This record gives sequence, structure tokens and C-alpha cells, in this order.
Amino acid sequence: MAGNGGDAFAEEAEPTVTIGEYIEGIEAEELEADLVLGGDEGKECTYGGGYLKRQAVFSCLTCVPDGVAGVCTACSLACHDGHEVVELWTKRKFRCDCGNSKFGGRFCKLCPEKDSENQENSYNHNFKGSYCTCGRPYPDPEAKEQVEMIQCCICEDWFHEDHIGLNSIKQVPRDEEGEPLYEDFICHKCSPVCYFLKLYPDAIWASSEQNSAPQADTSGPNVMEGGPSSHDSTEKHENSTLDHMDSEKTYIEDNCVKDISVPQKANFDNSSGSNCKIGMDITATSADSEKNMPFFMSKGWRDTLCRCERCTNFYAQRGIAYLTDKEDSIEEYEKIAKQKRGKKLEQQEGAETNFLNSLNHVQKIEILSGINDMKNEFQSFLESFDSSKPVTSEDIRAVFENLAKKKQRLS
Repeated sequence: MAGNGGDAFAEEAEPTVTIGEYIEGIEAEELEADLVLGGDEGKECTYGGGYLKRQAVFSCLTCVPDGVAGVCTACSLACHDGHEVVELWTKRKFRCDCGNSKFGGRFCKLCPEKDSENQENSYNHNFKGSYCTCGRPYPDPEAKEQVEMIQCCICEDWFHEDHIGLNSIKQVPRDEEGEPLYEDFICHKCSPVCYFLKLYPDAIWASSEQNSAPQADTSGPNVMEGGPSSHDSTEKHENSTLDHMDSEKTYIEDNCVKDISVPQKANFDNSSGSNCKIGMDITATSADSEKNMPFFMSKGWRDTLCRCERCTNFYAQRGIAYLTDKEDSIEEYEKIAKQKRGKKLEQQEGAETNFLNSLNHVQKIEILSGINDMKNEFQSFLESFDSSKPVTSEDIRAVFENLAKKKQRLS
């Protein structure tokens, strides 16, 4: 029995990873961090830049327990290291609060001269470490399994898929591998503000084989055609398929689409010569507050939005003018982050090349030999290490100590 137990344990042991795989994992984590931080290296407080269109924001509950303040990446590292800090991902039109009147006399180490408050900043319950309509933290210490959440592009709150007003999370549009097929998500609380989107073509709604965009009754002049199919975000969930007809019927009935009277969908051929894409009174749309539903928007939907004077004024009145700003989107934010990362890597490679070119032949051989020795030492460690045990800092220290001893014996 002991022998069988040993064999079973050996079969369950996790495989070791190669140095190449380990490095690839580190690079993937660095890329993810750069995307979240927008390429911000965290060296300078962003306060001087004013209300940035989008930046990574953190809330320090040690300094401001009420959660009515946010700090930039640099301040989270320099001024709040070791504190209870909540990562909020990104927020739009936000200015760093670190060290202002909300911090009870604690000054910012990077930029101490600040206004007492940033009047244009907005705060929600995320700053207190709670999310969704359920108000739970993320990660949730009481959850058996962490469920990833999706962010509304309007209120910027995060939601669990089963708390966004859908009959089933299976209605969230995804591909066969479970990846989201939408660019933006608008929660059921914010959809009334964006109800005018129903005037636009069906192409702006995200859809999938599992969830085709439903078609509403078009027999009456005041009933809009089509509607949004369920779709969700960023980064973190699973689902399955539904029969096309059943899925369409369920979505319409459960979300009360068929009973909502709205202006007839606009004709986008613009044959009238009007500068407005919609060609009708955009203010005429209205939503029944009791029949809210989430919207899942397809890739590039913002480019479809009309930018005539009347529509632009309408967006401003509703506080959503940022939807026509390309730099507001997460896609553009991450694109800029990748560009910054690419430049940083090029600079690093250039610095390394210049350094190597400054060395003579003997120095180059010594460096290459040292790198090879380190690689061999790590390879030996991984081959002999018990993969059922975690790698500790002591283990890594021992690797370098062995490497140092070998060098001493050779010298």
C-alpha cells in the first residue's frame, strides 16, 4: 500500500517548469501590469497633469477609511506602501488626491502642493473595496471560488454576471471558447441613460452563435427593430450554448424588450442630406425604468455614434460626452500602454547593446560565461527539486550561494 501511495503521489506531483517557461510567465505578468497601469512606471505623481482622461487609480483605506479619495500609481507605491490599498483598475477624468485635506494631515511625498480637494473627482463604493449590486469585495474572502466581474463603461462599477439583470449568464455573448464577443458593457442601471442607442443599426450590438441579436415586432411605427444581445467583459468568466430560437425568445421576454415603446429606428442612409446620422429627434427616446436591461456593445460601436451638434449637445446634457472621445475607451488605453511598453523594451535593448559594445573581448566572454553558469545552476536546481513543494526564498538563496562557491573554487 505504501508503494502504491507513493506512485499515486508521484503521478499527482506538479511538473517542473523550464527557465524559458518561467521567463515567459514573468513577461506575461509584466504585460498585464503595463496594460492595467497604462504604461505608467509609477515614478511621478500625476496630479500636475490635471484630470486625466483615464488612469489607474487606487484607494487607501488606511488613510481614508470612508473611501472618498483616490491616488495615482506612483503615490500608491511611494506614499502608501504597506497600507490597505484597493486597486480600482482605471477611472476616467480623475486627479490624484494623495495628501489633500481628505488625508488628515498626511502629505504627499511626491507632490505636496495640492488643492484641498479635487471637486471634479467622482467616487463610488469601489473606493471602499465593494463592487456590484451585492456590494461584495474582490477577491471575496467568503467565496469558495472567485468569480470574475465585468466593468460598466458608463458608471465604471464592476458586476458579477448573474447580478446584471439577465435571466441566465448563458445569455452573455461569447465565442465557443468562452471569450467575450463585445467591446463594452453597459449595466442595467446605466442603460436608460443610453437608451438612444436603440435608434442605431443592429451592428452595434454584440452577438454570438449562442446569442443572436433579437428582432422585436416591427408591425407598429413606434416599435424599434432589434435590440442588444447579452454580452460581457474583461476578462474573467465561463458559459455554454442555447438553441437559437429559445435564446431569442427568452431574451426578449425576460428583459421586457417587446413591450417598450420607442421611436422607430432611424434610417442611416442619410438621404435627406442632414448632417445628423439619425435624422430624427434623439431626445424622443425614453426608457421604462422598471424594464432596464444590460447592453453589450460590439467592437467599434463608438465610431458609429453621430457627432452632429444636436447629438453632441444631447451627450453633454446626459454626462456621456466621453463616449465620442477615442482616448476614453479601454481599447485605446491599452493600445497606448503597449506602445509605451514597446518603446521601453527598445530602450532597454539599446542600452544593453551599447553596454556590450563598450566591453572588450575578455569582458564579453566573462559575462556570457557567467550567464551560462547561472542558467546551468538553475537547471540543476529544477531537475533535483521536489515539484510537490513550493519554491521558497531560501531555495533561491541557496542556488546563488552554490553558484558563488563554484566561482570561488575556480578562482
